[in-house]
Amino acid sequence: MNKTCSVGEVMIFNLASTVGNGDLVFHGFGSPLVQLALHLAKRTHAPELVFVAGATYGLNPELTFLTPTSNDWALDRGAECAIDIEELFDLAASGRMSRMFLSGLQIDRWGNANVTRLGEDRLRLKLPGGGGGCNLSCDADNFTLWTPAHRGPVGKDGKRMLRLVEQCDFVTTLGHKAVDGRSRRELGHRGAGPDTLLTELGLFDFDSDGHARLRAVFPDTELQDIEANTGFPLRLAERLEPMPLPDAESVALIRRLDPLGVHRKELRAADLERRFSVASL
Repeated sequence: MNKTCSVGEVMIFNLASTVGNGDLVFHGFGSPLVQLALHLAKRTHAPELVFVAGATYGLNPELTFLTPTSNDWALDRGAECAIDIEELFDLAASGRMSRMFLSGLQIDRWGNANVTRLGEDRLRLKLPGGGGGCNLSCDADNFTLWTPAHRGPVGKDGKRMLRLVEQCDFVTTLGHKAVDGRSRRELGHRGAGPDTLLTELGLFDFDSDGHARLRAVFPDTELQDIEANTGFPLRLAERLEPMPLPDAESVALIRRLDPLGVHRKELRAADLERRFSVASL
């Protein structure tokens, strides 16, 4: 019986918890944490979940084990069918996509995310781009944001290079408010935007203003550590709680689905040895 769990396993468990039974979900491309979260949800609390795999667009694939690359046709094994990318966008635009998962090299207080460029007036770094995430972020009912890199390294100038920022240099996917302050509703978008932001330090929701609000903290993390690594003033839930931890059965399932430990590659080396007691049923 598993008595402890890792940071990655806690993140997978909490990502899975954002999915409801009967949801239609798209998990995007490239994150083993999110891939495992969808398979965990399907095998536990959300058996009627319908999800579209990000690399193959396969519908409800049956994972034997997580492969080292997310663009492996073994991940499509057992899928009921595969859809075209045009059909994926139609699902969202027609209001049938319940949730998707998004991240970014920058995520701001309104849940906007940037995977396009760093540098506002002068380009500092070109990023891969959104791959259609802009459209989907506007149309999906809700989306879950995540990053395993909340804790910012200190740069040569002595300043932290933050992932959670006051304002994104470029908005690739839309959160609750655009740069000019207009809301999603004012812009005419049908989706309700992000309702969860999960990091390796804590768990956020979004308040009635659409601002990120911290509501749970990892057992080994101090509030001051989160403040030091967040580029905007923290808003706190009325009751700040410990991070929800997976039970032993969920941990065992994650490890069975990922015997190679592929999801560990998404985490920073300093986080790999953090351990927590599993939750009691």
